[in-house]
Amino acid sequence: MAMDEHTDAVADRRTARLHLRRIRADDLADLAALFALPETVAHRPRPIGDPPDVSRSRLEQALSHWREYGFGTWTIAAERRTIGFGGLTLKSGYTGLNISYHLFPHSWRRGYASEFVGEAVAVAFGPLAAERVIGLVRPANPASRRVLERAGFVSEGEVDYGGSPITLLARGRTGG
Repeated sequence: MAMDEHTDAVADRRTARLHLRRIRADDLADLAALFALPETVAHRPRPIGDPPDVSRSRLEQALSHWREYGFGTWTIAAERRTIGFGGLTLKSGYTGLNISYHLFPHSWRRGYASEFVGEAVAVAFGPLAAERVIGLVRPANPASRRVLERAGFVSEGEVDYGGSPITLLARGRTGG
């Protein structure tokens, strides 16, 4: 499938309650607000919010990933309001597409993460024809681990990620 076909098939997606759309430059304010919150970065080894320049860099990386590969990070909205960001990306040193998501605390415990993961996995194994999807979860973030496990991901153990341990979970096209 050509990159343009990927983009057309995955840039704008809807679930029962969520709208996933390709991240844009005008998402910077929401992205910066999300990663400045103490609750959002609490699971990091150094739980310090990101300064604006880090958010700008994160956004540029996300935009670049879309340009290069035709898929990447989505802005996640519910009830016409941005509730977070998540996506499927290629991560150097790992086999498979990496699934990640970060939601604003006001949207936690509503099933949005599970709904997002379900749609992202469907995109990975559908239009993107991936054979494997991975998720990297910090030990201090058991809620994200549970979301991935309920979606069929299985722990492959701890790996070093930037000098800190992180759990690698994976799911193949047929599950586990």
